[in-house]
Amino acid sequence: MSGLKPPALDPTTLESRKGSGYPEPFRAIVAARSKKGLTDALGLKNFGVNLTTLPPGAGSAQRHWHAKQDEFVYIVEGELILITDAGEQVLTPGMVAGFPAGNADGHHLVNKSARDAVFLEVGDRTAGDVGSYPDIDLEARDSDGRWHFFHKDGTPYS
Repeated sequence: MSGLKPPALDPTTLESRKGSGYPEPFRAIVAARSKKGLTDALGLKNFGVNLTTLPPGAGSAQRHWHAKQDEFVYIVEGELILITDAGEQVLTPGMVAGFPAGNADGHHLVNKSARDAVFLEVGDRTAGDVGSYPDIDLEARDSDGRWHFFHKDGTPYS
């Protein structure tokens, strides 16, 4: 028991969310990913922060970019490969990466190491965002704070 009282929080007391809402066949890369919603637990509404753990072989997401929402990551422990249109680069503890809204450079993190990696994932919550996935037939649309998934031709996934 940490003994902390709001507004402080010990992340180890939070339950993890595993996997993703991605439709099949796109879930496999994130199936083992786990997230702890730090800002949700604290009642914060304007931005989100997740403490995310990727075991070996897992990815943070499918490679994507956002039309309206900025993203930022801070590597806490382990080693992750950042994959963008420019290729791959290694990120280690203390390193950061940022993805401005509207920059059509798909990105994701993949754990190619033999041990877990942990990072903070920070994003704003601008309504009406669209996530584009350059490598697969997928588009995500934010509606009422929930992501809905579509084929690139606009047909919804069921």
